[in-house]
Amino acid sequence: MSPLALLVPLAVAVSPGVEGGAVTAPGATPAWTDDSSTIQVAIDSARHELIVTVGPFRLEDMSHMDHHAMEMDDGGGHDTPVFDFVWPVEGWFRGFRIAVLDENGNALPRDLMHHMIVVNYDRRQLLYPAAERIMGAGSETDDFMLPKTVGVPVPAGTRLGMYVAWHNATGAAIERAYLRLALAWTPKNQMPRPVSGLPVYMDVNLTVGKTNTFDVPPGRSEKSYEFELPVGGRLLGVSGHLHDYGVEVRLEEARSNRIVTEVEADRTPDGAVAGMEIKLFGVSGRGKKIHADRRYRVVGVYDNPTGETIRLGAMAEIVGLFVPDDLALWPALDPNDPTLQLDLASLREMGQQSAGMNQGGGGATGQQHKHDPSEHNEGH
Repeated sequence: MSPLALLVPLAVAVSPGVEGGAVTAPGATPAWTDDSSTIQVAIDSARHELIVTVGPFRLEDMSHMDHHAMEMDDGGGHDTPVFDFVWPVEGWFRGFRIAVLDENGNALPRDLMHHMIVVNYDRRQLLYPAAERIMGAGSETDDFMLPKTVGVPVPAGTRLGMYVAWHNATGAAIERAYLRLALAWTPKNQMPRPVSGLPVYMDVNLTVGKTNTFDVPPGRSEKSYEFELPVGGRLLGVSGHLHDYGVEVRLEEARSNRIVTEVEADRTPDGAVAGMEIKLFGVSGRGKKIHADRRYRVVGVYDNPTGETIRLGAMAEIVGLFVPDDLALWPALDPNDPTLQLDLASLREMGQQSAGMNQGGGGATGQQHKHDPSEHNEGH
């Protein structure tokens, strides 16, 4: 879906707080009823991969739920809580593999995973005072690997979090499902040293800690957002995220309207988005230059043939890998920033309303780590 599918920061609605293990959505059975281990982290030194496994989850059948209703739901009925872990190696993150498995390690349909996100609590996003989403993937996202000449620097001890949104449309409940994420890294002794790039995210309708969905009127429409970068640099590659009936998302200079880059959706004849274009601009390090002293605009384009407004039916964003001219000018996390606090609160509350997905008993072997709200309010 993107170069590293570096980030798919789908909407997160602010919801009531979550404490400890089990939570209960109003009018529903508890979504998580087992206190056994929920995350396992292992190092595969031979392949230079960190293997992160979360589960098990009991996935209720949701085939009766309309696809567009799923897109409009903001993930509120489907996200798991955020499961925290620590990045244990020194080096550069450079790619991933994703598998959905049953309790015996057999493959389940990959599109059971609607989306998943990995959050970096120790670095800020470029445009927004929110925690970095170091990578993400949707159901349409292929596994991806950057060449060893470039990567995302991640120091040992970096605090990360991971959550998943499930959508089971198989026609039957699945008793025990796991998501296994293999995160590839380039070790610190790699010579020559990789070019250090960081994920960048540009959204047409972001409200940190709330939702970035918006209405889609009938016919062709555009929605945009303007910004200035705090530091210039080079885009090494981009992709994007659109919902059904999305046509393209583009980056342009606001004053001249010159298009810097655009990403088109791969659409089926009925307008469903099957994937997003990937553009690479020389991962050897040259890239496409964008400047700190210019105003830019990100624009999402939709073409809705239904004749009706689709309420909260759209998202539009560009994601990519960005090499700053001076990494020292990258904005630092401010633990007292109210916007950051909204972001962390939304992460703490993740999964509160997940009535459509239950975690089964048993649990994966490994470290149990429930999300502690106090852990991420200090030391940023």
